[in-house]
This record gives sequence, C-alpha cells and structure tokens, in this order.
Amino acid sequence: MSSTPPAGVAPMRHVVCMKWGTKYGPDYVNKLYAMARRHMSGEFRFVCLTDDAVGIRPEVDCFPIPPVAIRPELPGVRDRAWRKLTTFSADLRDKYGLYGPALFLDLDLVVVGSLDEFFDEPGEFLIIKDYRRPWRVTGNSSVYRWQIGELTDVLDYFRENEVAIRKRFRNEQTFLSDYLHGKGKLRYWPSAWCPSFKYDGIPLWPSNYWRRPFVPEGAKVMVFHGECNPPDALAGRRNRRFRFIRQATWVAEHWHE
Repeated sequence: MSSTPPAGVAPMRHVVCMKWGTKYGPDYVNKLYAMARRHMSGEFRFVCLTDDAVGIRPEVDCFPIPPVAIRPELPGVRDRAWRKLTTFSADLRDKYGLYGPALFLDLDLVVVGSLDEFFDEPGEFLIIKDYRRPWRVTGNSSVYRWQIGELTDVLDYFRENEVAIRKRFRNEQTFLSDYLHGKGKLRYWPSAWCPSFKYDGIPLWPSNYWRRPFVPEGAKVMVFHGECNPPDALAGRRNRRFRFIRQATWVAEHWHE
C-alpha cells in the first residue's frame, strides 16, 4: 500500500516513543510528551507503542507494539531493543491509520531545544551518528526520523533473516544503520543537536568534582545512555565506580510535566 494518506486525511507530524516491560513507568512517557509539547510549534501527534498504557496521560495516543519475530532463546543473543524495528511496520499505517513524518525519541532522554528542525532536515532516514566511533556507519537510535509507511522493508528483511542478523549484529541500531547504509538512505543529524550526557555533558576530570554537568551549546536533545538516566543525573549518581558527577541541576528545568 502507498504511504500517501487517503482522501480527506491530512499527514501529521508524529513524535513516537516505545514502552514495554517495567524498566520505565508511565511518568517517563508523560514527561516526554510534555517536553515535546513545550519544544514544538503547531500541531503534532504523540504516539506511544506499548504493552501497558495504564497511567499514560490522555494526550498520548497508545497503540500495541506490532509483532516482531523476537527469538531471545538464541544462544549468545540478548534482546537489545530489537522491538524498535517495529516502528517500520506497515501496521502503523494500515491498522493504526498514521500518516506522515515521525520522530522517534527514547524515553530516557531530555529535550532541551526545538524539535521542529528535526522534521525540516532533508533526508529519507536520519539518525544520531554513533558517539566516539567516527570510522563506523553505526547510528545511535535514541533519535531517528522516517516516513510512516515507508522503509517497511527493514522489518520484512529482519523477519526473514532474524537468526543470521541477530548473530551478526550486536543490537537493532547496528543492523538498522548497516541495512539503510547499504540502501544509500542513511543520514545523520547535525552533530551538535543530540549530544551524549556521558561524553559531552560531564566536565573532564578533575573539574567534574567542582563543576556541574552542563548542556553543550547547540543541543536540542540530551541523550542518556550507558551509565545513568535523567533522575540519576539530577541526583548526581553514576553506576560506574570512581566516576564522580555533581548534580545535573539543569535536568529539573526540562524533565517534568
């Protein structure tokens, strides 16, 4: 089917997130919606693909996560967020009636600037360039954009080749980046837009003992990965020994409903 909406249905900008299991509660979805609303002009639709919509605010449109052939029993393979590939499912268009551009945001990030430009940047698929690995094509899938109803071949190919893909690739973002790079469709956000809290927002040693974490100039979304999430940063906690941080007080200015 075409990704063109039916007559009388206008395409809409979408912000999409995903919540499954118990790691993140509905408060993460609610705060992400509130940050998006504060940092987007005009109309948009906020969508959460989830297995449990309890406690999520009514402004958020919740839909079941489309099925994906997850095989956690494969030896030596862990389920590293492969469910994100279901954002490329035709179900979003055919069953849920969604049409238009979509910006995926991880639950554990903090929006600190305008999201409008993420919809204006040219390209069929855009993603964060993986941090500290400039020689690789891998993107970080904390923030990516695509057109709903297009790139459905990503999920189709995964379903057809799951065993081989999960043995070859460490997680969904390495597969996704490699696959779309091979199709000539991989592009990256401007480097300043999505800095890493871990790499870009913590003062270098030893100044981390007296300087607080900060938001780099030009940032629109602060990405939390690997060590701590927003409430940890706000409290000055890290899960790595001997890596001290002061309280990231700026988090409270943005990470709220």
